[in-house]
This record gives sequence, C-alpha cells and structure tokens, in this order.
Amino acid sequence: MRNLPHFQLFIDGEWSEGSGAQVMTSENPATGQGWATFACASAGDVDRAVAAAKRVLDDPAWRDVTQTARGKLLYRLADLVAEYASKLGELETTDSGKLLAETSAQTGYVADYYRYFAGLADKVEGTVLPIDKPDMHVFTTREPIGVVAAIVPWNAQMFLTATKLGPALAAGCSVVLKASEIAPAPMLEFARLIEQAGFPPGVVSVITGDAENCAIPLTRHPDVDRIAFTGGPETARHVVRNSAENFAVTSLELGGKSPILVFEDADLDGAANGLIAGNFGASGQSCVAGTRGLVHRSILEPLIERIEQKASGIQLGDPLQAETHVGPLCTAAQVRRIEETLAKARGQGATIRFGGETSDRPGNYMKPTLVQCASADTETLKVEMFGPVMSLLPFDTEDEAIALANSTPYGLGSGVFTQNLARAHRVSKRIRAGICWVNTYRAISPIAPFGGFNQSGYGREAGVEAILDYTRTKTTWINTAQEPMANPFIMR
Repeated sequence: MRNLPHFQLFIDGEWSEGSGAQVMTSENPATGQGWATFACASAGDVDRAVAAAKRVLDDPAWRDVTQTARGKLLYRLADLVAEYASKLGELETTDSGKLLAETSAQTGYVADYYRYFAGLADKVEGTVLPIDKPDMHVFTTREPIGVVAAIVPWNAQMFLTATKLGPALAAGCSVVLKASEIAPAPMLEFARLIEQAGFPPGVVSVITGDAENCAIPLTRHPDVDRIAFTGGPETARHVVRNSAENFAVTSLELGGKSPILVFEDADLDGAANGLIAGNFGASGQSCVAGTRGLVHRSILEPLIERIEQKASGIQLGDPLQAETHVGPLCTAAQVRRIEETLAKARGQGATIRFGGETSDRPGNYMKPTLVQCASADTETLKVEMFGPVMSLLPFDTEDEAIALANSTPYGLGSGVFTQNLARAHRVSKRIRAGICWVNTYRAISPIAPFGGFNQSGYGREAGVEAILDYTRTKTTWINTAQEPMANPFIMR
C-alpha cells in the first residue's frame, strides 16, 4: 500500500499514537479507496485526556483566565477557523464525500459561532437575591460545570463541534472532543488550530476510536461532568446508560424524520426548492433532512412536476468539483440501507417518480430519488436513511397534515410552506418539533437555539441558553451582622 497521510491524537497539548497501537484506514467515499490512516485511542488514552482536562481546571493557566480573556482566545480560534476553512473543507470532503462548496462554506460560517460565544464569555452573570432574612447578603454565581465529553458524528462535524466547544470554552470548562471513527481527519486537523490559538495544554484534547476502546470509557468516566452528544438514538441510549456511572449532565441532539408541510396556497417554486434543499442538500446526510413531504392533494402533481424539472439539472459527481450538486454518501452501508428501504416501499405500493438507483460511478453514489407514497405506513416515511431520498404523501385538511406531521417518535426539524400568515402561526405552534422553518428550510444561526423534542433528544445548542448549560449555579450566604452567629440551640 502506498504511503497515506496519517493523523495522530491530540492529548494534553501533545500529538501521539494511541497506546493500543490501533490504526484505522479512512476511505474516500468518491472512490471507495483508502486515502488516509489515523491513530485510535485506547481506554488508557481516554484516561490520560480526562486527567489532563480535570487537572487544568485547577491550573492557574486556565482557572484564573478571566471571562474576557477566554473570549479573546475564542476570537483567535474563530479567525483561524476562517483562515483555514478551505483546507478543513477539502479534508472533510475527501474524508466524508460532502460537497467542497458546502464543507468550506460551512466551516467559514462556523467561525461566527466561535465569535458569538466569545462575545458571551463575559456576559454570564450572577444575581443578588432579595433574601427573606435580616443581616444576610446572598448571591449566586455561575461556575464552569467541569470536564466535558463532546461527541460528534462525521456529518456537519465542524458545525456540531462549534455548538459544543464554543459554549463550553466560553464558560471555562475543559473538553475531551471525541470525533467519529468514520471520517475523523478534519477534526484531528482542527486540533492544530486549538493549539495555535493559545489554549493551555489539557483544555481541549481531540481523540477518536471505536466504541469499546474510546466512546464507552469516555462517557462512563468518573471524572466527566457533562456529556454533549450528537448521533443516533440507539447510540444515545448507550450514552445515557453510561452516564448513570458518573451522573454527568447530558444533552442529546439526535436524528429525525422531519416533516415539510406544503399547503394549497404555497408558492410552488419556493416549496419545491425547500423540499430539494431539505432532501438533496448535503446528499440527504443531515439530521434535519425534511424526508416526510406532506403535500395538499390539490397541488401534489403540479408540485411533483416542479421538483422533477428542477431535479433534472442536478449534477451527480466528484464532490471536489464546483459543478457537482450531489456527491457520494459517506459509507457503502448507507447505500445498501436505502436500496433495502426502497424495495420495501415498492412492495407497499409506493411509486418511484425518479431515481431509486445507484450510479455506475465508482464510490458510494445514490441518485436523487423521489418516492410518491401510497400511505403513511410506507417504509421511506418511517426510516432515517441519511441519503438523497424524498418521500411525498398527500393530505386533505390542515388537521390531517398536523396529525401526520406529529405521527413520529422524533421531533427535530419541520417546515411549513404557505402564504397565509395566520396559518403559518397556527400550524407551526401545533407541530411538535424543536425547530420550525416557514417558507424556508435548513437555515441556521449561532443566535438561534438548535435541538429537538421526543426521541430527537433534549438540550439546546447555540443561543444564549447554550452557554448556561455548561455552568452550574453556586449560592453564597454572607452574614453581615456585627454580632457572632447565634447559638443554634436557642430558638428566638
């Protein structure tokens, strides 16, 4: 095998191989060939990273850094992320198959997340309480929650890292960042920017590895105080069980089967664009993918015609090329799952209006697919496939549309297309999801909280409340009386 680029772990300010000597090869999804290798952490490496994170919380080099100074470090990190956005984007594209246009642009925008939390670093305040006892001065302060285990998946990893690392560092925590063992290269390269920004050794360690040797030891480690996890519901259940060992405060940002409701008065071009963005954007590899398109029966055919027309110009190809609209899926397993799910849907009476096939190109390519569903029980409406598959189901009334939208155990994203302002407010209020986009889809901002309901998880990332979730409240009582404290056994 030819010499491939190799990525090491970043633990306590040092680059190293895993102590277990485990090395994995990462495949380029566009070619199906190995393109890089990376070191994998062992349980001993996890111990070392967590020990460094715990130590640095009491180290004056981090403990005594003022809130304003922490903000300046984050501003420096933001500038570096923006400067290296193209390089990080190219690494992410090569490793995961996502479009270079998207990975580089998203990484550039991620810099604004670090700037946002940098600005919040010295805005976290305590409160003086109007206590009901004389001669008592009582106030609250917010302190860093402690050691954070931040676990991110391979898709949108720069964004999902920023929503955890930004508020955690702004709050004064230390972080062990666990990158997915699938496509971890950009995260291991990102660690160089942490080092360059000037954060003291141990404040952030970046590791990767499999569940048994890395993820499980990290999430159940007795010195981890908080877990921030993004991933699938099944893995999340294991994370929650592991957190019973350390009682770590846990937040979960999981997947979903997000509905997009298109009413009869919607602008058809806007609705078609929203459905395409929600299903074919990022090759469908998005936790908020709008994979359940619910369309008023009276406009179903005209809308499908618009989608077919627009989708006919989609270019499937090399994700590094600017003219490509849809690239490969990250893993071959995703392709197999989509093929199996489509086969079940056909057996349930669904019609494949276009796509439904793999490409003859090398790599993990799946053609953009539109499924016209015969019933709400169609398999493609129930299974999260993580690929470019759009499913449409007609409805007749507003109440029916809302019931269909809520007929899922998930609740992350949702969309509503209508030109009726009253309906937009009415419907968005009734949909059980953490995010509702009206006449748009997949918009994000560091200012807006991001997170789900039900089996899409709990906790919020981004927005002001995110930084508070990385703090804990301390209440301080000060007796201001001139007399000494009274004898506790003499009641007055």
